[in-house]
Amino acid sequence: MKQRGFLVPAGERVRLKNYDPAYTGEFGSEAEAEAKIRRDCESLAKYQDKLLAEERQSLLLVFQAMDGAGKDGTIKHVMSSVDPAGCVVTINEKPGATELKHDYLWRFVRNLPKRGQIGIFNRSYYEEVLSTRVHPERLEDQQLPPRIRDAKNIWQQRFRQINDFEQYLTENGIHVMKFFLHLSHEKQRERLLERLEVPEKKWKFSMNDVTERARWDEYMSAFEDTLTRTSTSRAPWYVVPADNRWFSALVVADLVLGKLKSLNLRYPPVSSDGKKEMEKARKLLAREG
Repeated sequence: MKQRGFLVPAGERVRLKNYDPAYTGEFGSEAEAEAKIRRDCESLAKYQDKLLAEERQSLLLVFQAMDGAGKDGTIKHVMSSVDPAGCVVTINEKPGATELKHDYLWRFVRNLPKRGQIGIFNRSYYEEVLSTRVHPERLEDQQLPPRIRDAKNIWQQRFRQINDFEQYLTENGIHVMKFFLHLSHEKQRERLLERLEVPEKKWKFSMNDVTERARWDEYMSAFEDTLTRTSTSRAPWYVVPADNRWFSALVVADLVLGKLKSLNLRYPPVSSDGKKEMEKARKLLAREG
């Protein structure tokens, strides 16, 4: 698979109309893609084991999308084979009273992955330049000084802050990959209706999803600006076609596996003292036989 087709090159102006949300590449159906998805997930588990054992680097996966794009399902599918001890998923809801008393990055710093871990943000600090941009009245809840809250360039400031933050992460061994699950307007309608009609999916329904859908064009504009201004060589964005859930999983698994392969992961060598301990243990266990 040509991964570059999903990458947003640093500095390139993004126009989402140029990305086909129904694209499935060389695969005509989920059945055709099933073998590759399974192989990639199995390989991903092997590389994650090295990441966990090495305990020197970590990987942060950021997922953003409109409601109904399948973030939960994609994360579940791709991470189904990994060791739970080395993978932490954080679902970021609206900030609470305590969180609003801190800067907007504070709660995300607290949930960054430890060395050796894969951390997943299901929604992230990018909400501060997406949903908050569409609903600027939310800035009032953040108790910001008026000169900051009312600044005309507040979104540009936040883009810079986020880029600086991600540079800091990568310079400290936390690799960042960001996925925008690109869903079409019509497919979102189908999936929201599905939540109303399918019994086992009704629990996912929220009237807010329908209300926010009415501001689709505003969100698309905010996404385009965000992808344009925050896709960097250190922390790139990938636009993942999301009209077919199985293809989203295939693309994300392929991209994450490619990243893990690039990290030159190695199992840590056993020290001389460690070898002596192992030999001692071997002899003790042999006596038991």
